[in-house]
Amino acid sequence: MIEILEDLDLLYRPSLDLSDVEVNGIALGAPASAVPRRRIAGGVSSVVVRYRRVTDAEAEYHAADERRLTLDEVIDDVVRSDGFLYGTDQINYKVRAGAVVGFAISGPHLAHFAHLTSYEEFLTVFGRPDRMHEKEAYGDLMSYETYYWGARKHVTWDVWENRVSFVNLGDFEGNSGDVATI
Repeated sequence: MIEILEDLDLLYRPSLDLSDVEVNGIALGAPASAVPRRRIAGGVSSVVVRYRRVTDAEAEYHAADERRLTLDEVIDDVVRSDGFLYGTDQINYKVRAGAVVGFAISGPHLAHFAHLTSYEEFLTVFGRPDRMHEKEAYGDLMSYETYYWGARKHVTWDVWENRVSFVNLGDFEGNSGDVATI
């Protein structure tokens, strides 16, 4: 297995066999319970109907019956069903049927790409995407959302900060050409 975080240049590839890689020691298809709890800061699952961030380090989760859920209860539900586990290290895990099916990478890990200072430079090293759409808010261009189907990868180029701000790999909407609702 190749550890993505040890060789972030792999993310430049427009085609990447995700069965040969892992992120933070976790491979796609691994049981979600393999993600160490000490690395989980939060989560979302079908049992959570209301969520509120209290501080940067604390959140409140509530079930349909208004009962407050602990983070452990939320994690337990995610690892046996579907949802997301949010990492303390800005590595997030998408879970389906108790297995990790996707990774999202943000934050300091992406400083690796800080030498890219324009969208044109981004395209030169990442290549032309299979699909791109412009994300706007209030009439302002915010980002270019680029999809590389051969790598099942989505990369966000932040137009305001001129940087790669987000990467996800695996079974996320749009990563395999399923663009009906993007």
